[in-house]
Amino acid sequence: MYKLEIKNLLKVFKIYTRGGLEIKGYSDINFEVKKGEFVSLFGPSGMGKSSILKALYRTYTSSKGEILFSRESGEVVDIATCSESTMLELRKNEIGYVSQFLQVLPRISAVDVVANSLIEKGESENVAIEKSKEMLDYLSIKEELFDVSPLTFSGGEQQRVNIAKGIIAPKSVLLLDEPTASLDKANTMKVIEKLKEIKKQDVAMVGIFHDMEAMNAISDRVYNIKDKKYADYN
Repeated sequence: MYKLEIKNLLKVFKIYTRGGLEIKGYSDINFEVKKGEFVSLFGPSGMGKSSILKALYRTYTSSKGEILFSRESGEVVDIATCSESTMLELRKNEIGYVSQFLQVLPRISAVDVVANSLIEKGESENVAIEKSKEMLDYLSIKEELFDVSPLTFSGGEQQRVNIAKGIIAPKSVLLLDEPTASLDKANTMKVIEKLKEIKKQDVAMVGIFHDMEAMNAISDRVYNIKDKKYADYN
């Protein structure tokens, strides 16, 4: 059974400051993702890869099509049309999203930013803090930065905190928008190894990579946005 089924997805953007001008974001998008599978979205810049991920997370609404999500309960929800309250519940409990940019409140330490993801899933604070430190250390964040706000970090360091926050307590679906874009090769491959571990937990993942080596290393299938075709990997 598929965890996500995307059928005939279409997005048209209306530019109201230009008299309602309509611009097609993407169209005729069809792909599926199983438990424990990583599907990468591939295509030229401007083809709508990030917009598709945002549609799966419903920060963008869809103009047409279905996004069928099979919940842990067995219920199937159409993310494209479900209520806002249902979508908020899905984001809280079942669908995670790692964007290209870290968005956190000021003055919250890096270790607390990461630990909070575990605490929200019911982990004790002490255990969450220790696991958070281990993850930050694994991703090459220096110990002296653990208690500092990540908003003061470099771009690469912020991205590593962002990844740690997104993957330390994975939900049943994980969406990743260029998670390794600001990372060097060593840290990119560390992230890939963690994602491989997450796949073994039956998490379904959809991702976008600028780094072709990283995409090839983690993908089970690659969906070409332009050609509307799959390429099999691994």
